[in-house]
Amino acid sequence: MKHKIPEVFPKKIQLNKLLLILVLFSFTVSCTKDNEDLSDRIDKSVNLRGLGDSASELLSDEEFTSMNLEIVYVRGYAPDSDALEMFKNFLERRTFKPDGINISLRAVESSGEAPFEIEEIVEIEKQERTVYSAGDEIAVFIYYADGSNENDEDNKVILGSAFRNTSMVIYGKTIEDFVAKPGNPSRNTVEAAVLNHEFGHLLGLVDIGTEAQSDHADSENDGHCTTSGCLMRSSIEFGYGISNMLDENGVPMLDDLCIRDLQANGGR
Repeated sequence: MKHKIPEVFPKKIQLNKLLLILVLFSFTVSCTKDNEDLSDRIDKSVNLRGLGDSASELLSDEEFTSMNLEIVYVRGYAPDSDALEMFKNFLERRTFKPDGINISLRAVESSGEAPFEIEEIVEIEKQERTVYSAGDEIAVFIYYADGSNENDEDNKVILGSAFRNTSMVIYGKTIEDFVAKPGNPSRNTVEAAVLNHEFGHLLGLVDIGTEAQSDHADSENDGHCTTSGCLMRSSIEFGYGISNMLDENGVPMLDDLCIRDLQANGGR
């Protein structure tokens, strides 16, 4: 004789499954809320100040003893490894960061916005930046763009731009096109020169956050140096004349006047 199994067990099982689903849903909502709260607690304002405003913080170890460089690049425009090594060496020579300088790389998809206004780069930073200054570590955002600046001209192109206190952009496509021309310097040399130059602006040079100790600021090009051969000459940023500066000696160095300015503001 066959016995019909009472339905109390299936109903109980279904009830247990329902309770389990409700518990998991509650846990998921809770975790999501916690993550959102954590993101909201990040003080992004410390990285949203004016150009040169963090010069002393980048230079000295009084407030920040380490530096974290978040480099975000569009696929196909990854930074040159030799250029990054020269860039890091430059930072180690000029800043006091006893707990080290870290460089992290991350690839992203193209924004499709090229050629760029600087305001569009600012919007990209809002979307892509994940590292902000906290504790004893100061953070810097560097974006490698897959296009040019909208203000480029036939005989004057912008290779990089520093904006805000810890933000800069390298126009990777412009550098790629520039070094492809016969007779121009190698990519790693040009790229390192532009990285060093733009970071020089973050360090407050010339007289944009780090006070000039002598008269060497270029009155026609704000933030630049008048000393021949100095890294902070405007020709590094704007491309014209850069080939004459990047000779067999490689990447230009800061002149003594710029170095004295940095030393007076807490740097090496």
